[in-house]
Amino acid sequence: MSLIELAVSPQNPEIVVWPTLGRLRLDDTVLSCRSEGIGGSDANIILSGDPERIRKLWLEKRGELEPKDLSNNLAVMLGCWTEPFNRMWFEQVTGRSVARVGEGVQCQRHGWRRCTLDGFVEEAQAVWEAKHTNAFASTDDVLERYMPQLQHNMAVVGAETAFLSVLFGNHKFEAVEVAADWLYQLDLLEAESDFWDCVLAGTEPVPAPVPAPPKPVGVREVCLEGNNAWAVAAADWLESRVAAKTHASATKVLKELVEDDVARAFGHGVEAKRSRSGAIMVREFVK
Repeated sequence: MSLIELAVSPQNPEIVVWPTLGRLRLDDTVLSCRSEGIGGSDANIILSGDPERIRKLWLEKRGELEPKDLSNNLAVMLGCWTEPFNRMWFEQVTGRSVARVGEGVQCQRHGWRRCTLDGFVEEAQAVWEAKHTNAFASTDDVLERYMPQLQHNMAVVGAETAFLSVLFGNHKFEAVEVAADWLYQLDLLEAESDFWDCVLAGTEPVPAPVPAPPKPVGVREVCLEGNNAWAVAAADWLESRVAAKTHASATKVLKELVEDDVARAFGHGVEAKRSRSGAIMVREFVK
């Protein structure tokens, strides 16, 4: 994630001045802020299922391990260097402008959840994320790799959509639209909350189950009037939608009834437990 901005030559406004490699490095202030919460790139690690990567991140968050110096990592530095070009190319191809570049956002509900935006497409109210990958990567692989980051950033910002803007080597560009998936985001929130609890308590984290990544927004329309499976499921959906709304409303009320100093509330077959990070999970309670 690049926090750089292109400058304009004072002698000739038509000329864009690119930064030096030294300016691409994250300064100590930014690195310090990263230890105070969970960011989008952290989400990729937390849902990676890789015990070693997760443990290293845990040690870094606790200040027991220095973050790896990536200033000599070609792939990382190239991604930072090409991010401004990626943004300009996206704007040229799509006709949409990208704003809020490098803006830090803190989740209003969970203060330890944060993100630094590559950008934000105001017209679509969508998070914009830039990546530069190798020429042989597939779109599906890139989406799966960065889906936690996309969903995390959408959750923190409160956006319903994100654009993953990808440069494949030097021969292909693709901007993929991804919708917010609340089920995936719930799994992600639980995994991040458990990880942050481990950071605060000093207990080693256990890799969380990796949920199936949501698919990108489709472009086709299809009529399924003659599909029996669709007909049955559609009838069930119509019949249960009121119950689903009631369930969501009841969950909200239960959480609101848990006072700030209560760690666990239970009764009538339901319990609400508060994690160390403040997140409340409502579940069925069996004695």
